Amino acid sequence: MPGSNSSHPAAAVADEPLGLTIHGLPTPQEALEGTDPARRTRVGRWKMIAVLLCCAAPVIASYFTYYVLRPEGRSVFGQLVEPQRPTPPIAARTLSGEAVNLQSLKGQWLIVSVADAACDALCEQQLYLQRQLREVVGREKDRIDRVWLVTDEAPIPQRLSDGLHGATVLRVPADVLGQWLQAEPGHTLAEHLFIVDPMGNWMMRYPARMDARTAGKAKRDIDRLLRASASWDNAGR
Repeated sequence: MPGSNSSHPAAAVADEPLGLTIHGLPTPQEALEGTDPARRTRVGRWKMIAVLLCCAAPVIASYFTYYVLRPEGRSVFGQLVEPQRPTPPIAARTLSGEAVNLQSLKGQWLIVSVADAACDALCEQQLYLQRQLREVVGREKDRIDRVWLVTDEAPIPQRLSDGLHGATVLRVPADVLGQWLQAEPGHTLAEHLFIVDPMGNWMMRYPARMDARTAGKAKRDIDRLLRASASWDNAGR
């Protein structure tokens, strides 16, 4: 019968098993980056830049805080050097004659004095202020190195031995030092103390012939510098 014959195809279709194709879902990484090699390379580069920025952030923040966000009314006693002057690859020598590159002093804050080996009264005063400025910062003092740059070949007087204990003493000709450090007009290098940051940049010069009475102001500068750079220098040498 026509009615009964028409029901058989419908039943056959209903009983036929369904054919399904299962495709794997992309991982979240693939979904974000896609399969394009050039796109993956760009994403990788941006990730590397982000990591580098995270590493540099403490240094950038330290300088931004110290030089830009200074509260109103806060003064700096030392003269800031702008632009800062990186330590050149000057060949110096230890008192025993061993060759030393000045750039090897990087990694700590440096308080630098300059004088000839005879070390007159002014020189002794500068070396004394170096010691005091380092000692008065207390437990942070290991982040600071005292450096005396001797500008001639004469022997160091025995009377200075005790005061130089723990300091770095190097011989560097005065004309070579002029490529890096500079005195105020009308003054000499020996009249100043210089501050060099842990990256090797000469960044501050104290007034000529600073005395013990005004050294307290210099100490405040050093305190601020140490606070601003707590995460990016090394203790001890």
